[in-house]
Amino acid sequence: MSFRVGFGYDVHRLEKGRKLILGGVEIPSPVGLLGYSDADVIIHAICDSLLGAAGLRDIGFHFPDTDPRYKDSDSKVLLAGVFQLLQKRGWTIVNIDCTLTLESPKVAPYIDTMRQTLAEILHADIGQISVKATTTEGLGLTGRQEGATAYAVALINSGS
Repeated sequence: MSFRVGFGYDVHRLEKGRKLILGGVEIPSPVGLLGYSDADVIIHAICDSLLGAAGLRDIGFHFPDTDPRYKDSDSKVLLAGVFQLLQKRGWTIVNIDCTLTLESPKVAPYIDTMRQTLAEILHADIGQISVKATTTEGLGLTGRQEGATAYAVALINSGS
C-alpha cells in the first residue's frame, strides 16, 4: 500500500447578502462568504488537501476563477470532481480532518449534517470525515468577523 497526506487551507471574506454555505450545508446567517463560487471554505480546504495528497496541484488549477463555468458554482460539485480525479488514479480516502475558524454564527448544530454531506459526496463512511469548529477569541480577521478560514488534512491510499 502507498499512503499520502495532503494539507489544504482556504479563506473567504464575510459579506452581507450572501448565503453562508459550510461543508455543503446552508447555515442561517445575515452574512455569507464571498467568492467566485459559493465560497465554501470547508469544501475548498478539503479539495486542496485531497489534490495535494495525490500530487494533483490545487483547486484553482482544476476549477479556475477565470472560467465562467465555475461562477457561482456549488462547491459540492467541485468536491465530486476532485473525488473523480482521485478515483481515476486509483486513490481511496482513508480519512479527512477539517477545522473551521469562524466567530459567528455557531455551527456546532450543523456539523453532523456537514459530515454526512461530505461523506456522501466522497463515498466514505461518516467516521472517516471529521469537521471541527473553533473561534480565534476575537483575534485576526476571523475574530473581527471579517472572514472565515478552514484547514484540512487528508490521508489517501493507493490500495496496492
